[in-house]
Amino acid sequence: MSSQAARSHMSIGEVLALLQGEFPDVTISKIRFLEGEGLIEPERSPSGYRKFTHLHVEQLRFILTEQRDHYLPLRVIKDRMAENFGRPRAVQTKQEVRLSRAELLEAAGIDEEALDELEDYGLLAPVARRYDEEALKVARSVGALARFGLHARHLRAVKAAAERECGLVEQAVAPILKRRAPGAIGEADEAARELSKLLLDLHEALVRTGIRSVLGR
Repeated sequence: MSSQAARSHMSIGEVLALLQGEFPDVTISKIRFLEGEGLIEPERSPSGYRKFTHLHVEQLRFILTEQRDHYLPLRVIKDRMAENFGRPRAVQTKQEVRLSRAELLEAAGIDEEALDELEDYGLLAPVARRYDEEALKVARSVGALARFGLHARHLRAVKAAAERECGLVEQAVAPILKRRAPGAIGEADEAARELSKLLLDLHEALVRTGIRSVLGR
């Protein structure tokens, strides 16, 4: 790569600096969230660092302007971006997971007793006798934790913490929904997903910090 080409790429911090004057509320987490939703597609270096171009900056400026000035949900903004920047690469539609009880037991690698315990403690529940992708993730996680002697009955605190975090998200998006403005539901949905990601990041960091303390590091 030539030095000129190298200079054409920016880090996520440099992109943030270019945008914050016009959009003071934008954050690195927000940019990552928009990437995760498929609205921008920065390249990656061999070591995994994002490489942004001026086109990505213009795309982000477009997205943020549409959100700020028109309160549009991301799915509408994505269509408008296709008109202004061209259609992005086609993404394969994700197939919805709907598993029977037997299929869940096999896919998660747990037995009937473990699944009964998960349901008894409210960690998962079927809908119309079917289990979705989140239920499968819960079952697999609890199955893996069982190897360390942790079972559903030990995880009530984890469930309670998740419910409290959901309460925080609900509290944060309630004012958006109360406005009853056009696009409010889409804006609330986007805000809820971004808040969820931020809370998960915070939760992970706090757990890691606590583990270091337990290990005396």
